[in-house]
Amino acid sequence: MIFHTVASIYVSKRRATRRKSTLVRYLNLLERPDEGNVYIAGKNLMELSQRQLLAERREIGMIFQHFNLFMQRNVLDNVCFPMEIAGVSKKEAKQRAKEFLEIVGLGEKAKAYPAQLSGGQKQRVAIARVLEANPKILLCDEATSALDPQMTKSILNLLKEINQKYGITIIVITHEMAVIQEICSKVAVLDHGSVVETGSVEELFRAPKTEAAKRLIFNEFRLAKYSEAEEVETNV
Repeated sequence: MIFHTVASIYVSKRRATRRKSTLVRYLNLLERPDEGNVYIAGKNLMELSQRQLLAERREIGMIFQHFNLFMQRNVLDNVCFPMEIAGVSKKEAKQRAKEFLEIVGLGEKAKAYPAQLSGGQKQRVAIARVLEANPKILLCDEATSALDPQMTKSILNLLKEINQKYGITIIVITHEMAVIQEICSKVAVLDHGSVVETGSVEELFRAPKTEAAKRLIFNEFRLAKYSEAEEVETNV
């Protein structure tokens, strides 16, 4: 698999969450595939030494479905944590953390604790923490699936802004077709662990080529119609 660090957003779509998450872990070699190669910006990660691989991983950020925040730390200290590990001084870490909190729209929540935040705000803290490392690639593993529709749209708008403003490649792993339509420029469809179709989002929805893609589109439209029918019945 080959991903170039250009400012576009990919999404992988697969019903089996375990396989989607495994794909994410292949991209930074947290798990090693049994065969094949993983290329990031022309480099084959499979051929790197452990030290070289660690250096490459610093340029690949990850955000997850469940935020992974430290509940005993406030928002500012959560964002500071990776910098503390990297040996950055406390003064510099706090200054940089405040800047990234402003970027994600949480400057006024610096002293709050995770338990006091909404799901969308927790995800924004996680994004600020990742941006601190100045990544070239951001991996999002079901980053919005635990959020309500309004919060999902808010996080997707933030990711889109980060992609466009900072030129960070964002790879979104999701089972939600609405996420694909809202944020993605390109899409890769997985079926039984294999990439069966790639192209623009417009191409996928207008003229899916494979049976797997057709099933995804058909199921999405069927669910959308079912939801509309339920809403009409409720209103009646």
